[in-house]
Amino acid sequence: MIKVSVLYPAGAGHTFDWTYYLGSHTPMVRQKLAGALKGITIEQGLGGGAPGTPPTYVAMCHLMFDSVESFQQAFDAQAPAILADIPNYTNTQPVVQVSEVKL
Repeated sequence: MIKVSVLYPAGAGHTFDWTYYLGSHTPMVRQKLAGALKGITIEQGLGGGAPGTPPTYVAMCHLMFDSVESFQQAFDAQAPAILADIPNYTNTQPVVQVSEVKL
């Protein structure tokens, strides 16, 4: 199992529209990756490690797939539409990491 994490950095001047992200973008991603997507979780950053510090990421989305190949095949076909939608909910550049789930 692999996890594709899409991390949206927090910071001064960064915007993130949760209503659009949850109501429009996420359903679109689910629909476009439906054949390969095994699960999805979305997290909202509340704070950093020390009390009172800001979160590193305003949002984190974790998408689960059986393999890197199944992710790449599904995403490559849908990437233009998914990526074109990013400016509709944030002005930040997301950070993406592909990981193998060990536990």
